[in-house]
Amino acid sequence: MTLEFTSDFASREAEITQLVTDSFTVADSAEEGAFVGQLVRDLMQGTPRDDVMMCAALDGNMVIGCVFFSRLRFEEDGRRVSVMAPVAVKTGQQNKGIGQEMILHGLEGLRKSGVDFVLTYGDPNYYIKTGFEQITADMAQPPLRLSMPFGWLGRPLSTKARWPLVGPSHCVAALNKPALW
Repeated sequence: MTLEFTSDFASREAEITQLVTDSFTVADSAEEGAFVGQLVRDLMQGTPRDDVMMCAALDGNMVIGCVFFSRLRFEEDGRRVSVMAPVAVKTGQQNKGIGQEMILHGLEGLRKSGVDFVLTYGDPNYYIKTGFEQITADMAQPPLRLSMPFGWLGRPLSTKARWPLVGPSHCVAALNKPALW
């Protein structure tokens, strides 16, 4: 399969929301699927376009995966930071490397646009495959209290990317929910 990538979600909002909802429903529960599906809708519809980037993997014209990156502000630090969440691959297409390839494609786009760091919160065993490493709140303060601190991960993208990031962080409104952290 030869994947193509797009960052245009304007005409694909319903398809992307359904993919994420279905993926998280199968992986966890219908409640989790609905919750993360709403997060994706909020990111696409309620987040300023300059503060969110999406990378979708396409098989032909069908979206088979997506990853979202949104701005994470460290007001006391001059470097640019994004947070990666959520990541979803269509059920039936998982375990084929699509998620990793999609993440790497998105990270390269962020690097080219001048982002210095990308942080995420998830399964270290999965995200270390794309260059993330476990970090602590002393290295980069999360925007909200983490329920599982071992899942706080970071990846430098530029030559200015040296730990720590300075000061508290602030995420976009769609991610500013304690249940996500």
